[in-house]
Amino acid sequence: MKNKIILYYDEEGDYLELSIGKIEKGYFKKIKKDCFKRIDEKTGKVVGYTIFNFTKKDGFNEIELPLTKEIAG
Repeated sequence: MKNKIILYYDEEGDYLELSIGKIEKGYFKKIKKDCFKRIDEKTGKVVGYTIFNFTKKDGFNEIELPLTKEIAG
């Protein structure tokens, strides 16, 4: 399914991954400390986000990620 969102949390690595649709080859671009967006190498569209040290952030109860027209789907 092209428009599904997949959330994955790795407890050992303490990172959260959000993928939009099928995972394709891409690269990461830093948004802010420990937060990255994954860009599809072919289309240049945002296809996911990764947050490192997810549970170690004090007061990190809410995550705000930018949504733009460039998101795959």
